[in-house]
Amino acid sequence: MSENIYTGSSSSTYISDFVFAGIDGAVTTFAVVSGVEGASLSASIVLILGFANLLADGFSMAVGNYMSLKSTHEYIQKAKRIEESHIDKDPEKEKHEIREIFREKGFTGKQLDDAVDIITSDRKIWLDTMMKDELGIIEEHKSPLKGAFVTFFAFNIIGIIPLLAYLFSRFSNSINSEAFPISILLTSCALFIVGSIKGKIVETNWIISGVGTLFMGGAAAVIAYLVGHFLRGLAM
Repeated sequence: MSENIYTGSSSSTYISDFVFAGIDGAVTTFAVVSGVEGASLSASIVLILGFANLLADGFSMAVGNYMSLKSTHEYIQKAKRIEESHIDKDPEKEKHEIREIFREKGFTGKQLDDAVDIITSDRKIWLDTMMKDELGIIEEHKSPLKGAFVTFFAFNIIGIIPLLAYLFSRFSNSINSEAFPISILLTSCALFIVGSIKGKIVETNWIISGVGTLFMGGAAAVIAYLVGHFLRGLAM
């Protein structure tokens, strides 16, 4: 049975990490901002909780991505070793499996015989074919460390956007009441843009993807705002 495991090495794979971590960063940080605003707490609390969320959740996501990629790589290497041992111990049986694989692809007669001979004459091609067509594993090399770094960077660089208005008001002595509406505007733009990029990556309508991501972030913010407002009422 195919496991359908894929690990990628192209830049687009890291772009996917960037986009999805960026969306998570913006949504969770803006939810924190909205919850604090709902509770009518100070801008200082927004910044404290916002940056605590950025660093802690960003690190958590990065570690999770690292462990996931590392575990996948280890699983693939284990599967490869098992297939190599099968080829060494019973090559005729493995050749028969190659024959069945290509028979199912529509090869017959001499064409089938030639395909089996070509595949099994090169150990690497033979092993790769077994990994892909028998186990459903397509292996490419993606660094767990790079994946973790991209995740952490994206979470923080996009996730800081909801806090920019509060940082500006803090250091410019402007009116804090203007910070939340500006944060809503900046975060909405960020979510739509990153959501649109996500749509391009997964090959769906970029406008629908952008609006959907914006709606998701907005829904999370509304829930956080209402919870903050409710809990403030209980505390008072």
